[in-house]
Amino acid sequence: MSLSERDQKHIWHPLTQHFNAAAPLAIARAKGALLWDENGKDYIDGIASWYTAMYGHCNDHIIAAVSEQMRQLDLVVFTGFTHEPAVRLSEKLMEILPANQQKIFFNDNGSTAVEAGIKMALQYHFNKGEKRDTLIAFEEGFHGDTFGAMSASGLSVYNGPFEDFFLKVVRIPVPQENTIDVVTSKLQQVISENECAAFIYEPLAQGAAGMKFHSAKGLENLIRLCQQNDILCIADEVMTGFGKTGKHFASLHMDVDPDIICLSKALTAGMVPMSITSCSQRVFDAFLDKEIAKGFFHAHTYSANPLGCATAIAGIDLLTSDAIQKDIRRIEASHVEFMAQLEGHPKIKEARSLGVILAIDLVLEMDRYGSLRDDMYKYFMSQGVFLRPLGNTIYVLPPYVITPSQLKKVYTAILGMLEAI
Repeated sequence: MSLSERDQKHIWHPLTQHFNAAAPLAIARAKGALLWDENGKDYIDGIASWYTAMYGHCNDHIIAAVSEQMRQLDLVVFTGFTHEPAVRLSEKLMEILPANQQKIFFNDNGSTAVEAGIKMALQYHFNKGEKRDTLIAFEEGFHGDTFGAMSASGLSVYNGPFEDFFLKVVRIPVPQENTIDVVTSKLQQVISENECAAFIYEPLAQGAAGMKFHSAKGLENLIRLCQQNDILCIADEVMTGFGKTGKHFASLHMDVDPDIICLSKALTAGMVPMSITSCSQRVFDAFLDKEIAKGFFHAHTYSANPLGCATAIAGIDLLTSDAIQKDIRRIEASHVEFMAQLEGHPKIKEARSLGVILAIDLVLEMDRYGSLRDDMYKYFMSQGVFLRPLGNTIYVLPPYVITPSQLKKVYTAILGMLEAI
């Protein structure tokens, strides 16, 4: 019995309608930008396994760091204890995060990083004696699958059965260069009509929405307006963080810093699950009080797992290295060249890039998880390229270590799909 057949006996997969889903492909090993299935066929991982394995699968530097840590300390409760990997990681992050970030709180994944950020924002106002019950979020945003994160998300395909149980959220459009004033006015109206606690957003690129980009200048205006009204700004950098937009964090493209930042995915380079919610000193200070209940009573059993911390430290070493920074610049330039090749193609509505993110919208209309989208996915896999179209949007977000020839193969598969579809 194959691994795929054994899988179907007991496993419930994410984002899958098992009534009619095909059997999952069994992956046996991975290295660099490549995945190999149980039959030995290789695939280029064109999305770095959901934007995590940015330094390549089974990276030797990261494996060595985790292996060494496993021999020294595997886990200890993080309430009342601390350890070198957690402290060292906090110091490494302070070197690359926006300047106002001073404290880090450990979580398990992107959704729980957002959940903690939302709870921090709500309790920040509660501790000050204010009842603020409204979150501001962008239309089509995605922030995760726990309840607070779902509440902030605007994609009903994920949220439908649960919407009656959500937190109060008011949505505004993302700002484009030609809509900055309109969106700013809309935000001003929302603030005047609601008791707003926080503004949560994916900075510059909305991932699950289809890698949709928006104006840095416009977002900066919105952040400034919120902060003038003591509305905490939560940057969800789970997708964008750690170099993907060309800077270490998308928030660094702007001259104003968020109050809270959510980090995961590439934080631990695809090796182990972990996330962090960072915040400014001002946010942290609102939880300091003789009254114990004003502390942030939120915890995860695996908080600050030493193996995860060791992985993240090794990942930051790679991110800040000359070699990886050169790889990022190379991929950026390659995307720009490929977009020029696509210009005027009759089946393409728009092509855009930001850092190592490339997105191509097709003129074809299709369901997010419909049969035409599935045909596109199957075509890419037949070419030895792993891409997951988001409806009619094809996107590429490869590991930084992808070779020029591998990236060319990804582009060739996209061109072939445009002819075949």
